[in-house]
Order: sequence, then structure tokens, then C-alpha cells
Amino acid sequence: MVDVLLGLQWGDEGKGKIADYLTPRYDVVARFQGGPNAGHSLEFNGIKHVLNTIPSGIFHENCVNIIGNGVVIDPVLFMAEIDRTVAAGADVMKNLRISYKAHIIMPTHKILDAASEWSKGDKKIGSTLRGIGPTYREKIGRGGLRIGEIFSPNFEQNYHEKKKRSLQLVEQFGFTDFDLASMEKEFFSAVERLRKFKFVNSEYLINEHIVNNDKILAEGAQGSMLDIDFGSYPFVTSSNTTVGGVSTGLGIAPKHINKVIGIFKAYCTRVGGGPFPSELDNEIGQRIRDVGNEYGATTGRPRRTGWLDLVALKYAIMLSGVDELCMMKADCLSGFDEVLVGTSYKGDLMQTNEVPFDLNADNFKSQYESHPGWQEDITQIKEHSILPKTFKDYIQAIEQQINTPISIISVGPGRDQTIKK
Repeated sequence: MVDVLLGLQWGDEGKGKIADYLTPRYDVVARFQGGPNAGHSLEFNGIKHVLNTIPSGIFHENCVNIIGNGVVIDPVLFMAEIDRTVAAGADVMKNLRISYKAHIIMPTHKILDAASEWSKGDKKIGSTLRGIGPTYREKIGRGGLRIGEIFSPNFEQNYHEKKKRSLQLVEQFGFTDFDLASMEKEFFSAVERLRKFKFVNSEYLINEHIVNNDKILAEGAQGSMLDIDFGSYPFVTSSNTTVGGVSTGLGIAPKHINKVIGIFKAYCTRVGGGPFPSELDNEIGQRIRDVGNEYGATTGRPRRTGWLDLVALKYAIMLSGVDELCMMKADCLSGFDEVLVGTSYKGDLMQTNEVPFDLNADNFKSQYESHPGWQEDITQIKEHSILPKTFKDYIQAIEQQINTPISIISVGPGRDQTIKK
């Protein structure tokens, strides 16, 4: 049985916390796409932990954690993440498995990423500059370096041959602000450590778990509105963040997918450039940013903030066939006299209830309906029945519009600040 956990907005929805919260119900947690641009935050025992590539079940000792073939791995950042995770008490050698078919982020991919963004001037797409886009591009172009190749006696020769293409492109951009020798020294040192981990043909391993009737949670990174096909292109990530990515990123047949769990914030955030119809570029937006601590877990960048966008949320639910929802950061909206919800888009030329082909065009802005706010601090509430009535009315109004139940409500970052409805 495979359940899928997806972000339904522009990323940063709180997938790490919910994956960690749900993990005791599962035997396996598997990442199926993305790279170290993910920043899945978990908090327990008063300590915050950020995972970038490692699945969010790593802190549960009886859970197998699989990094699937659809993920891209930076050996340097990955080993730094391993060190943090081990220091926090996780047994990574026992519980972590890495697909031979995952692709490697090479130093030249990061240089190319920086060169590409630098060349765009004020038209940057907001890349995290971690080399993820160039890595996926070379994967699709059949010129990538898979992580299983680190065990080949020809690994270094293959590496040096493959890096030439990226360096040729960097030269075309005229970008010179990098120190490749230093980056390669770190890279090869990290690769040497990486060889000690457990690598598997993950598609066989995960299907073996399916045959054994084990419970599997497939964990996505980023959000549905950043999907390479269905997101706000070109301001998107380089992989499929919707449910289809599970099959290609783990080798799981669609018939094995049991339930899709979607995660969204009670408001919206976005990092970097790109359209954002419900954006609040004002004092209210800054208030949400500060209360919600909306600064990147991986990059530290301030996130753009806005009211909840139901047009985008319904779209994401439709694309992945979401069965139930988790609402995150509801506590951050306590104290507002009114809470707005976007129900349609209005541009200079048209109004629509759908996500248009090009969300960048026509200056689309959300059109809102208003709901009474709630003044109560809900961070210590443990049961749905004693939540403020105005908050429960807000939830009910959302459920009616999106026709999908909200089964989990997060009222704080801690594991125990989670209400099962």
C-alpha cells in the first residue's frame, strides 16, 4: 500500500512536519523527486531539524528511508546533512537506502546554475543556485552522471568528460565568479564518504515492500504549482511535483497508489520570482511573514506572502486526485479581524475561475471573499471540538469550495501541535 504526501502550493507547505507526524503508521518513507532545494522542517523535543534530501522518516528507528531514482543528490551538501542528522540522533547507516539511479549534482552544474541566473539580470527565475535545473537538464539530455557510477573504476574519467559540456556553456555566458578546483576537492572528498552508504536498485526494493504488504509513504518536495508541466512556467522547478512523479521517481505502478494526502498553508507563500495572484506586498503580508517565520529553511530567503488562493488549491487537488488535506500554520492567522480567501482571478482582459495557460500574462490578481477572523491563541489546543467557532467556520467554508476534507490541522511547529479532525 502506497500513500502519497504532496505540497499543493508553491512549496514550503510543511511537508516535513506532516511526514514526520505520519511516519509511525508506515514502514517505509521514500523521496521521489527534487534535490537539496527542499527544506523539510521537523521540530520535536524543542529542536528544529531541516532535511534537504533525506526522507522525513529518518528519525523513526524502525522506518526504512529510501532516496528514489527521481531525486538529484549533491554529495557535498548530502554529507553535511548526514552529519547534522547523525548528530541529532538518527541511525542513517541502518535506515537509509539510496537508489543507484539517482543523478549526481556536479560542481559544474552549480556553476552553470549561477551563470544562467546571472545572465538573466532582473529577469531571474529565483533559482536556489544548487545546480538542480542543470542536473535534470543533463539527465533528460542523456548526458548525466548517475550516483551508482561512483563505484565504477572509471568514475573520475567519466566525471571529467561530462563536466566539459557545462563548462562550455559557462564560457558562453561569460561567467567567471567560481573556483572549480576548490569545489572539486570538496566534491571528491564527499564522494569517498558516500561510497560507505547502502545503495540499492530502489525500484526492486520498494516493490518488494509492496508485495510484502508494507505501508509506504511517498514524500514529495516543492509544491504542485512548481511542477515542470503544470506549474507557473517558467517559474517552476525541474521535476514533476504532482502525483505522476511518484511512478517515475520510484518505479511504482499507479495501481499501487492508495491515498493522496495534500498539504497547504492557511495562507500562501512563494520564494523567488514568478506570478503570485494573492500576494500581499504590504503590512499584512509582512505580519504574516514575521508570525509565520516565512524565511527559507534552506536558503534563509524571505518568502513572499499572500492570502489563501483557492483557484490554485483546487487545481492542485484535481491534478493529483487528492483524497484528504492537512492545513498548516492556522495559528499564524490568529488575531486578524478578517481572513480573506481568493476565489477567482481577474486580469486586465478577463476573469476566470481556472489557472490559466500563462499565469504570468494579463496581470492576474485574486478576487476575494471575506471570513471573520479569530482572536484566540490556538497553539495549545489538542482537540478539534474546542477550536474557536470562527476558525471552524473558516475550515468548513474552505472544505465546501474545494470538495475535499481537511483531516489534519497544524497549530504549531511541534509534533504535538497537530489536531486530527
